[in-house]
Amino acid sequence: MGKTLYEKVFDQHVVRQLSSGQYQLLMGLHLLHEVTSPQAFAMLRERRLKVMYPERTFATVDHIIPTADSARPYKDAMAEEMMKSLEKSVKDFGIRFFSPAANENGIVHVVGPERGLTQPGMTICCGDSHTATHGAFGALAFGIGTSQIRDVLATQTMAMGKLKVRRIEVNGKLCPGVYAKDVVLYIIGKLGVNGGVGYAYEFGGTLFDNFTMEERMTVCNMAIEGGARCGYVNPDQTTYDYLHGREYAPKYDNWSRAVEYWESIKSDADAVYDDRVVYQGEDIPPVVTWGTNPAQSISVTDTIPYTEQLAEADRDAAKEAYEYMGVNPGQPLLGTKIDVAFIGSCTNGRLSDFAEVVKYLKKDNYKVQPHVRALVVPGSVAVAREMIARGWDKIFTNAGFAFREAGCSMCLAMNPDKLVGRELCASSSNRNFKGRQGSPTGRTLLMSPVMVAASAIAGKIADAREVFGIN
Repeated sequence: MGKTLYEKVFDQHVVRQLSSGQYQLLMGLHLLHEVTSPQAFAMLRERRLKVMYPERTFATVDHIIPTADSARPYKDAMAEEMMKSLEKSVKDFGIRFFSPAANENGIVHVVGPERGLTQPGMTICCGDSHTATHGAFGALAFGIGTSQIRDVLATQTMAMGKLKVRRIEVNGKLCPGVYAKDVVLYIIGKLGVNGGVGYAYEFGGTLFDNFTMEERMTVCNMAIEGGARCGYVNPDQTTYDYLHGREYAPKYDNWSRAVEYWESIKSDADAVYDDRVVYQGEDIPPVVTWGTNPAQSISVTDTIPYTEQLAEADRDAAKEAYEYMGVNPGQPLLGTKIDVAFIGSCTNGRLSDFAEVVKYLKKDNYKVQPHVRALVVPGSVAVAREMIARGWDKIFTNAGFAFREAGCSMCLAMNPDKLVGRELCASSSNRNFKGRQGSPTGRTLLMSPVMVAASAIAGKIADAREVFGIN
């Protein structure tokens, strides 16, 4: 009987089975940022421990960094303290730091892949929920908490139970104006935010086979929003073409040996899954969330569902979401006035995300409506640098977007980019929880970057296919 990639990679990294029934799992790559690591380093210092494998540990700064004025010291004293703490820890423990001073920083889930650190067959962890992003390369990537960060720093291992594997197969092609973000929101809408609890998600089928690596990263990024512990795509030539030549990718003879290994860890044709669902790409519309979790979503042309149309288990959450979001069942989202538009985050802050928006902005003299505060925030300094080299910063600013420095920005607002009061934000980020974007009463509608741009130009929730004439 064949095995899945999950089973193969997990088994190859097991150190031993623990008395609890969990497994001690070796981590191939540990990524750090400034928010969840200070306490973990403090615990190491208390016990006079070293980082076991500093050469497998990499850090950057992303959550707290201001995107408008990143001059030191930061105006936010707590942000400055976190930054100083990370700088001291990486120096004390000999960890490679992709720092702002060296213009190497960015969102940890953007920097890792673009440096070639993320590779197939790896086990990867980071103190951030969206570590699942790295599964796009055929890695098992887990978001972890501070005590687990301590464990991995000290031992390069952590305790984990084995997951079930659900294959999510999407075949066919996407219709014009539909993107990877719509695909993952559609899947979460079908399976629910708790549908993946206890599972690893394997994304397969002809749609994912033909996706770029950046599209695969968008989908895997949000596996956690569907409740899955991790999500992955089996590696293929697209993966190898993306990795080849990058700074930390294997080189020379090691490259061919690496590819041989990567091919061996792919799911077998006769692999057995604990569950399997199949969707068709042509059925997926542009999706917009209307509520306070990513499963509360509809096609941009639909109306907000009545509770009677929802599963019984979802009805109380829907009632709460109606009230918080200020919407009513039966109401369309199209035409709803927005206050803020945000394009960025580890979900949609990569070069291809901005390229798709630029493609349409260049076609006409589109302008953001005066009442909309619109932000474009590159996922890394490398992405920002490339955008500037291509003149995209000017295209965005001429259209009325603020072109910012790299960082997490308004995805989670642990920095000066925040919603104010009841502002409504069209956002390419990954979470629409209450207060997620900085204001305890702020509201978030998740959608693709092109839909965000269309809504900024219309000043209200708009169908990008109509605004930009996509057909």
